[in-house]
Amino acid sequence: MGVRFVRYDLIMAVTLKDVAQRAGVSVPTASRVLSGSTYPVVEDLRDRVRAAALELDYVPNAQAQGLLRGNTGTIGVLVGDVNDPFYAEIVNGIHDLASSRNLLVTICHTGRDPERELGYFRMLQSHRARSVILAGSGVREEDHCAGMAARVTSFCAAGGRVVAIGTPVVDVDRVVVDDREGGRLIGRHLAELGHREVGLIAGPETLIAGEERRLGMQEELEAAGARLSVRHVEPRRDEGHRAAGELLESRPGLTALMGTEDQLAIGALTRVRELGLDVPGDVSITGFDGIDATADLAPALTTVRLPLREMGRTALELALGAAEPVIAGGPGPESAAGADRAPADRAAVVRRFDVELVVRGSTGPARS
Repeated sequence: MGVRFVRYDLIMAVTLKDVAQRAGVSVPTASRVLSGSTYPVVEDLRDRVRAAALELDYVPNAQAQGLLRGNTGTIGVLVGDVNDPFYAEIVNGIHDLASSRNLLVTICHTGRDPERELGYFRMLQSHRARSVILAGSGVREEDHCAGMAARVTSFCAAGGRVVAIGTPVVDVDRVVVDDREGGRLIGRHLAELGHREVGLIAGPETLIAGEERRLGMQEELEAAGARLSVRHVEPRRDEGHRAAGELLESRPGLTALMGTEDQLAIGALTRVRELGLDVPGDVSITGFDGIDATADLAPALTTVRLPLREMGRTALELALGAAEPVIAGGPGPESAAGADRAPADRAAVVRRFDVELVVRGSTGPARS
């Protein structure tokens, strides 16, 4: 049998006119069906157009459709770290809904760099994204707040939608949890176990969610007469590993270590065991976020569980909402964090989720 060569340069691209002819409809009717237009077309004609497009392997030009309706239908998601299971689970929730709606999701890894986050946001706007989801904590920096407010205002003025997961730096639709209450739950749990010398491994002070968690923990521990030692590090496992060693060396009387994120606590747990200490006999360890891996550690990690997947799905539901987009208010996390209303066209929609303390084997009574 001979080898058959195909000249791909001679294959003609299938056009909308070809689809219309195959389906026996007009070109405008085929366009309305395949572009997702809300213009009424009887179901029989819709079925014929879709069948013809499938038979001919017709691929519509998303950029051309975007020019007609003002956006490409793409959902942009800005995440701090694609390797962090916290963000991965949020993205999974977004994809759960996006797949059922046949939507394209573009994930942008910002590396928790405020300038890179703004740069990606601008790129998504230039590519006519339909919506942008800001996943993760806002950054408490004046220049970043001002830049984000300007970017959101420009994007929404052009018809786009912005939704934040976590405390945003501007007043937009958002999905939130009570981070401070989660911190209180952990602090109270350790205090009730008798821990009075506690170390906290926290993310940068500029991260709003991390600071809320720290404040909640501190409130409960100080109320119980406990002393808290804090190390601020980048929110990565290796940083938790390093900070745990430093805290235990400088404060040998510590009986508990907390991480404002599970990744930090996982690093701390590894370091404590490397030092030959027992968990929780010598040192209790807690995390925050409730990522799946915490249940598989030895011992399993006590943590505050957030409904991350549901939060991602809900954020996309808000991003696809029918109401007019919120035009962002002025910059500043203080104004955004406590407000449920936007100063412009409509009230910002806020979806709140409860947090849950999950007690596992990594915490126990303080050693005497």
